Amino acid sequence: MSEVEALRYENESLRGAVTGATGIIEEMDTQPMPPIVGDGFIVPAHVVGDFVRIGRQLQREGLCHATSGNISILSLDEPNLVHMTRQGSSLGQLDERHIVSGRLGEQAPLGAGDTWRIHTILLAVASLEHNGRAACAHLPAPYSTAMSLEQDLFVLRPVDSSGKERFDSVVIVDSDDVTEDDFLRQLSEGLQQSNCKAIVVRGGGIYAVGADFNEAWDNAAAIEHSMKISYLIRLADIDN
Repeated sequence: MSEVEALRYENESLRGAVTGATGIIEEMDTQPMPPIVGDGFIVPAHVVGDFVRIGRQLQREGLCHATSGNISILSLDEPNLVHMTRQGSSLGQLDERHIVSGRLGEQAPLGAGDTWRIHTILLAVASLEHNGRAACAHLPAPYSTAMSLEQDLFVLRPVDSSGKERFDSVVIVDSDDVTEDDFLRQLSEGLQQSNCKAIVVRGGGIYAVGADFNEAWDNAAAIEHSMKISYLIRLADIDN
């Protein structure tokens, strides 16, 4: 066997190994999940599976870590019903035990944590943009969070071409020295000013929304990528 043929054979073997590994990862992310039977509602198995799939994707991409971050979605089967990850859950290791459910405008379900009201308000705003559909992801993405800590900065503006196409700006909201109601109002207004895609809490991470989990993830990943570029530009002292 010639050297060229040997290299070609090695490349084919490596390609087959990568394809096989990709298939295994996809099977892990799409393994069947049981439905959740709640008090007067059911969370379908495919919805539970979506939580598992997107949670792993978010953690793989470094948008969250360990037990940080949470995700939520409006039910398509029950009006005003919200499904959300339980406080302290690891998004990369979700199953049906890590999902809690409650209704918009009502008391937070047991285990939802302090971000329940934030999620419900942002879901309500996003649903007006997406004909009743909405998903939300709160993610302590490092570059967006770091950039938001500049105290005289009130919006994040992408400098890269793909980021500019997606976002004119993303509003930064301060949580200090304001009442909870004022903070929630600022989040709602800021999200609308950010074209209903994402908002950043100063030092607290991204809240990204969309019609579904994929769209919320896409918006979060896009602004985080742009902020990574902005950070690297500053680090390299490049004029832009």
